[in-house]
Order: sequence, then structure tokens, then C-alpha cells
Amino acid sequence: MPEFSEDLFFATIGELNKRILAREFKVEELARAFAARLERLGPRYNALALPLTGEAVRRAKEVDGEIRRGRMRGPLQGIPYGAKDLLSYAGHPTTWGARPYAGQVFKETATVLRRLDGRGAVLVGKLAMVELAGGGGYRYAAASMFGPGLNPWDRTRWSGGSSSGSGSAVAAGLAPFALASETWGSILTPAAFCGVTGLRPTYGLVSRHGAMALSWTLDKIGPMAHSAEDCGLVLQAIAGKDDLDPGSAGKSFYYTPQYARAMKDLRVGFAPVDFEEWAEPAARPAFRQALETIRSLGVQMVETALPDFPYGAVAGTVIAAEGSAVFEPLIRSGGVDQLADRKQIAGLKAGLEIPAKDYLKAMRIRGLVQAALRKLFAGVDLLVSPSLFGTAPRIDQPLDRGSGRKEPPQRGLADLGAAGNLAGLPALSLPCGFAENLPVAIQLVGRPFSENTLLAAGREFQNRTDWHRRRPPL
Repeated sequence: MPEFSEDLFFATIGELNKRILAREFKVEELARAFAARLERLGPRYNALALPLTGEAVRRAKEVDGEIRRGRMRGPLQGIPYGAKDLLSYAGHPTTWGARPYAGQVFKETATVLRRLDGRGAVLVGKLAMVELAGGGGYRYAAASMFGPGLNPWDRTRWSGGSSSGSGSAVAAGLAPFALASETWGSILTPAAFCGVTGLRPTYGLVSRHGAMALSWTLDKIGPMAHSAEDCGLVLQAIAGKDDLDPGSAGKSFYYTPQYARAMKDLRVGFAPVDFEEWAEPAARPAFRQALETIRSLGVQMVETALPDFPYGAVAGTVIAAEGSAVFEPLIRSGGVDQLADRKQIAGLKAGLEIPAKDYLKAMRIRGLVQAALRKLFAGVDLLVSPSLFGTAPRIDQPLDRGSGRKEPPQRGLADLGAAGNLAGLPALSLPCGFAENLPVAIQLVGRPFSENTLLAAGREFQNRTDWHRRRPPL
């Protein structure tokens, strides 16, 4: 097997694809290299749930044969990747990060994994996650049977939840891209904390068949990668109608950067209070510079704010009610007491007691939120805000510990995470600098099914910065 430099493990999908087509190395050799790195370094970050080296090598050999025969399947052909362990892979354990499901094996493979296999991508491992994707709420980063997700930039810090392994794996160069899921922040949070690019697709654009359900009306699956361009390539492969997912929107996605709207035609909404007051002081210089870079794209900047709704309370009620309904058998059987986090155990039990009237009221307010955001997006094409207002917390700190700072009187876009998920809006998290040697990121949020606009703006931002190229000190 050839000696691969460290550069290869942080190469983009496009760069790897060119080298595969140039026959610089075999797909089998590439798969072996990434699989070995994932097995060796994955446990260092508590990122590895299940190595799939043997399966990956067998599939890679098949892909090599296809390439020799001239059967080309696109830019993902031969590219290794990892998948969050809530996605079923037939005949292999799918633990959902939780001890009660440690021996769980499904007969079917998740739709997204089958679609990537059809494009010739090579699954090298399943990646760790917070137990049950955080259902019920959790207090500590250690809420996983794999231990706390450790951040490659500083292993005393959290990699973020619930897709902790996906964020760590991409940041540490253990996989060129990874699949993750988001119900309320589980793609954008680890992407921001780990300094990688993360895409939350529009609700219903990507099939969830074969994925653990947490909230039927909120769950979404999307990629983390080294660039916005890579996220677009992966989304094109995994998006599309699926009759096996009742929430499928029945839409396809084609990544078409050549047809992107001119930046000068885009109206981008922002709230100055997000960058000057909500942001932690150490992160403000990076956020200010990121905002100026967005402005330099030539877009039209528009000051705006979210309409006044109890976004967090509404999202919390929906997730708690739906999540506890999903896991009712686990709760009623007492198996829930095997979970690692006491707050999560209590939260799942409490979710079963939410009255129907409270859930229905939350869904009614959610409808009002969706209508209000449609009105907001009549005046802007994108919203920009910090993905999170600060850096990754220490793994030994309670995650519900307050910052101790007084909240600004103006909300601005501070509730964009809850609001965007309630409305099923797509979002793109982009690394934008560092605060105290830890990554910070901004998010772009758009109308439903506006992923190409998000990705075009993200690509232009990354053409002007190199934050997405930075590597942690492994």
C-alpha cells in the first residue's frame, strides 16, 4: 500500500476524486488507509461506534473493478465516509448510542446508506453519538455508551451533540465526510465546535427510512464535510423521494453551482446584536470579521430580527412529546434506567406525561411560526448569525450551566436554531475563525429547498477564507 501523507486525510471530495481518476492509488488502498486511521484514532475522540474495515475493503475492490471497466458513478465513487450510529446497516449492530440497544441488529440498510453505496461511496465505520440522539434532554457530554465526544482541537472539550462522532471524525481527518442527523442543533453544533462544514437540509428532502426516530416532524439527515462544495455533492447523492419515509417531501436535489444566483442579487438578513452582544466576548472579533466577509461578497445586507415567539418552549414540547412516544416501550419496561444520564432518564419519563392539549398547542404555535418566517423570507434570501455564540464547553461541565452573562434585551436572531428547525428550514454552518484556540462558526439559513443558494454563498465565503482548511493539532 502506498504511503499517504497527512494532506490526503484532509483532502476534499473533489481532490480525492481527481486522484482516484488519475489512478494515483486504488480505491482499496484509500479505503484501507481511512479505515485504519479511523480504527486507530477514532477511540482517541470516542468517535468510533463500529469499524467496518472488512466490508469497506470488499466494497472498495468492487469499485476499483467498476472504474477499470469505465463504469463511472460520479464524484463520490471510491470516497470513504462514516455514518452516525442511528442509521441501520443490515446485519451489523446499530446501537443508537445507548446500552439498552447495544445488541440491536436490523435486516435493512437505511435509504441514505443504500444511495451512497449506489454512487460508489465506501462506508468505513459507524460513528458514535449521544444516546438516543439526546431524547429527553441530557446534562453531561458523557451521555453516550461510547463516552463523551472529545473535540480534536482540545480533548478536554466537547465535540458537540448529538452527532459527536461525525463532527470529531471529519475534523480529525478520519473520514472525508460523515452523515449526521439534526432535530434541534445536532448537525450545526458539532460542525461549529469541531470547525467543519455542516449542512442541515430542508425537512423531508432526505429520507429517514432506516434511521432512529426521535421526533417524526423534526428529524433531518445531512452531511458534515470539509467544505460547502463537499456538502453539496453528498446532498445530491442522498436527497430524493422515498415512499418508505412518510415525511418525504418527494423532491430531488441537484447541486448546480454553475447556475447559482449572482451574489449581488441576494438579500442577507442579520441582527447586529447577535455579533456584538449575544456572542461571547472572546468570539466577537471572529464573528465581526466573518460578517464583513459576507458583506464583501457583494450581497445586500439587511438588518432584521425574528418575530416574537416562544421558539425554545415550542420546540422543546414537540421533541419531548414525540420522543417519549417513540421510546414508550423502553420507558415502560424500565430499560430507560440503563441510560448514562440521569437528567435524560427523567426527561424521557416526564415526556410521557405531557398533556395532548399542550402538544397540540405547541403544534398550533408552530404553524404560526412557519407563517411568520415565510413572511420574513419575503424580504430576504438568507439569514446569517453565529452558529453558536461561543466555543465548545469542557466535558466535565454541566451542559445546562448558564454563561453567567446578562442576556441582551433584544433577541435578534438568537433563536434561529429552534425557529429554523420548527419551520424545517435548511442551514449551513461554516467555520469562521477561533476564540481561545477553539473553532467558531457562522450559519446561513434559507427558505425551504434553497440549498443551492446556501451552498453558493458558503462556497464564496470559503473562497475568501481558509478556516475550513485549518487542522487540529493531532
